[in-house]
Amino acid sequence: MITTTRRWLRRNRTNFAIGAGVLGAGYLAGQYVLGKISEARQRMSEERIAKENLRRRFEQNQEDCTFTVLAILPTATENILDAIPVEQILDELQKHKAERLSRSVGPSEAASSAPPSVTDDDGKSLTSFQSESYVHASQMAGGEGSSESPTGEGAEGSAERKPKKSKAQLWNEMKISSISRAFTLLYTLSLLTLLTRIQLNLLGRRNYLASVVSLASPPTQQSTISLENHDDDNFEHAYGNDFETNRRYLSFSWWLLHRGCLNLMHKVTIAVREVFGTLNPREEITLEKLSELTLEVRKKVEGATEEERRTCKWLPYLLPSQDEEAYVLQESGMTDSSAAASSSLRRLIDETSDLIDSPSFTHVLTHILDAAFSHLVDTKIAQLSYKIPPTSASTARVQEIVNPADAKAKVANSLAVFCRQAHAIGTGANNEYLTAIESVRDLEAFAAVVYSSNFEFETPEAGSLSRPTTATGLDSAADSLRTSVVGGLESGTASLRQSWAGADSGFESAWGKALAKEDGKAH
Repeated sequence: MITTTRRWLRRNRTNFAIGAGVLGAGYLAGQYVLGKISEARQRMSEERIAKENLRRRFEQNQEDCTFTVLAILPTATENILDAIPVEQILDELQKHKAERLSRSVGPSEAASSAPPSVTDDDGKSLTSFQSESYVHASQMAGGEGSSESPTGEGAEGSAERKPKKSKAQLWNEMKISSISRAFTLLYTLSLLTLLTRIQLNLLGRRNYLASVVSLASPPTQQSTISLENHDDDNFEHAYGNDFETNRRYLSFSWWLLHRGCLNLMHKVTIAVREVFGTLNPREEITLEKLSELTLEVRKKVEGATEEERRTCKWLPYLLPSQDEEAYVLQESGMTDSSAAASSSLRRLIDETSDLIDSPSFTHVLTHILDAAFSHLVDTKIAQLSYKIPPTSASTARVQEIVNPADAKAKVANSLAVFCRQAHAIGTGANNEYLTAIESVRDLEAFAAVVYSSNFEFETPEAGSLSRPTTATGLDSAADSLRTSVVGGLESGTASLRQSWAGADSGFESAWGKALAKEDGKAH
């Protein structure tokens, strides 16, 4: 029996060897496949976590941008309201009205009666200015001081130094000042929104990268005593998670709030005077005519052609020149202004300047200015001055009977709305204009590309990601964020690519990649 079994095994040993080899190869192949599947699952899980983390951080960052704009906007508003004191002009017009009344009916009867001869268009226009309380606190104090009737030699000397303006001159001043103030605040709000998006998204990108590096780095031995490391090999400092650098970088918004907005005010005022200068405040104009005049002002400020808009330089209004950076840091409360020369801060400022000078910035600025001016003219002035109801299904029948294009209103009545809306534009709470600006999808797309592009700019020479899968997940997450946000734009990828073409920076390249991917999905 044993001999027979041995002979059988000898005869079939080749078959057994082949079978064992097949089984071994099959086992090894199976283990290899299972390993690859497990690796793929792990990579997909890391990419999904990275995408969710990046998206969550990005959305939180945009909310922070909104709160930041609302917090610092009143500073610029205060400076612009003080620079264009419309309420003081209104006070002078009221004095003219009071003097005319006293001459017509006598001092004893001026307060109790007013004859029909003096209840004219000027009186109605002044009433429209007084229909709502909008006088700024600082200007109210100044107005009260100016409304006191000085007596004696001091009053005569003051009259000699400052000749009294006529009613026509005051109304023309009121016209230019009220319109210029509202337009300047719109430009300031739009530029402040974009500057804040750039600043906080650049810092958000650096903090996100710092967290990724921290997770990817191998754990180190924890000692019982932890000392702060301010050396260059500190990952948090190397990747930009440095509080002092971030604080100094954010303080550069001081320039727009205190200097840039006033420089912009002069440019806007010149444009308003050229366009609205010959318009009579008593004249009746249509809303379409007012929109055309507003567009003419925008053309003079922003540029009349695509090429002029593309080459318009907004950087001097947003950031100081390099030789004035130390002054800005000092004025904004930084104790050590020498930090302006640090490499980390210098890199942030330079990248911000490049973004502001990019065609993308001008494109997005044009879109958000369209939304802001439309809310002012087509919504607020149309409803409050021209009494045009808001467009809705319930008002469609009314608009069939009364054509909004035929509605007319006196320029003086619109000036009153301009004055009141200036305070609404510059308010730090429940700002409808900021809501209208942030509803522009191009703004969110611009922020997404800033947040998810140029990661290599933040990588220190001595540092690197420890795991290849982490780098892959980072790139995939950034690409996903750009594609998901940029791909949802209503204006169309073709026109956007045409408007934003011609730049070789990483920012423009990332935008182009996102658009290309979206086009590929569409086809």
